[in-house]
Amino acid sequence: MSQELQPDPEAFKKLVTATMPFGKYAGKKLIDLPEPYVVWFNQKGFPKGELGEMLETVYTIKANGLEYLFRPGAKKPEKRQA
Repeated sequence: MSQELQPDPEAFKKLVTATMPFGKYAGKKLIDLPEPYVVWFNQKGFPKGELGEMLETVYTIKANGLEYLFRPGAKKPEKRQA
């Protein structure tokens, strides 16, 4: 039987409050970093360690349009029909 992956609530909480420790966006919450900045990290390489893992997670969240998960009371955007 396959085991379904479940999000880690503690990792989610940490990601919500984590801030960028250096650079132009120092002090800004990782989830609030501009998408082009996170895409740049994806192209150039994420930092090593926990920060890199969190930035990679933020990239995946933004690339898949899941930012609403981090906005209290926000709902999943409806898909547009062509």
